[in-house]
Formats: sequence, structure tokens, C-alpha cells
Amino acid sequence: MELNKCNILLLCCLFVLGCKEDVLPKPNAALRLEYPATASKQLELDCMYTFRYNQLARIENVKECSFELNYPGVKGTLFITYKAINNNLNKLLSDAQKLSFEHAIKADDILEQPFVNSEDKVYGMYYEVIGDAASQSQFYVTDSIHHFVTGSLYFYAKPNYDSILPAAAYLQEDIRKIMETFRWKNK
Repeated sequence: MELNKCNILLLCCLFVLGCKEDVLPKPNAALRLEYPATASKQLELDCMYTFRYNQLARIENVKECSFELNYPGVKGTLFITYKAINNNLNKLLSDAQKLSFEHAIKADDILEQPFVNSEDKVYGMYYEVIGDAASQSQFYVTDSIHHFVTGSLYFYAKPNYDSILPAAAYLQEDIRKIMETFRWKNK
């Protein structure tokens, strides 16, 4: 009789322990990054142009109307370069396009979006680089006669498109706003 009680107790223990659900690993979670709404301010440099940019960005390393817009919150920098046109518009256009397409080796795709503001004589191109390239966005604007400005976005991280996509999308909106508000000054 003592043996039956032990067997019944053992069976009850096995039954209780055997009814557990299988342990399954949890799926990988995606990091959700949220950035503050953009409020813009006017560029106030003594240059031939102006535009509105994200007030969270800091202007650094200003030299002859070329500078860096540093975004410390997303660890990225938009490098703005100014060049005067001296019968070299074709070369400047070619260099800007070549710089954008140098990323084609690592990029999955490069989307080109022309920009035209004929009222303010601002013409250009915006390049969105999709994939593990060093730069996620580039642009140029020109008046086609006197001035040429390029911009290139770089992050302080190894290019991993999935990881930097939220930050890249956030800054790409800023770049579009820069292009839309870009104006030449009359000097």
C-alpha cells in the first residue's frame, strides 16, 4: 500500500511538471526611436544664401560659406559646401553627381528627386541613398549662374541602414526643408 501511494504521488508530480508549456524564445524587438518635432530657424551667416534649418542643429567649422550642421541628438552631420561658379557649372554638376553615385557600390538604390523653384532661381537635385552606404542623403542647389551649394549627410556610426533608418528619415525631412526654404541673397 505504501508503494502505491508513492507511485501515485510520483505520477501526480510528473503530471504537474509535464503540463508546462514549451519555452519559446521571444522575437527580436525593434528599437523605437522618436525625435522631437522640428522647429526651424533662419541661417544667419554672412553668405550669398540663406535657408531655414532645424534649431536642434549646431553650426560648426564655418569657412567661406561652407560649414557643418551638426545634429548631436542623432549623431549625424550635414556638410554644406559653397562654391562660386566661374564658367565651371558643368564640372560642379558632374562632381556633385559623381559624389552621390560613388555610394552605388554599397547602396541598394539611389533615388533622384529634381528640385525647381523658378521664382527664387533655386534649381537642384536631392539624392536619397538606400542601403549600407556611408552617406544616406546628398543634394545640390544652384542659381545656374553664380552660386553652387552641395550638402552631404553622414552619421558617426558604421553604415547599417536598418539601424540608422529612423535618424536618416528624420534628417532627410530637414534636408528637404533646407532645399524648400533656400534663397539667394542679393549682394
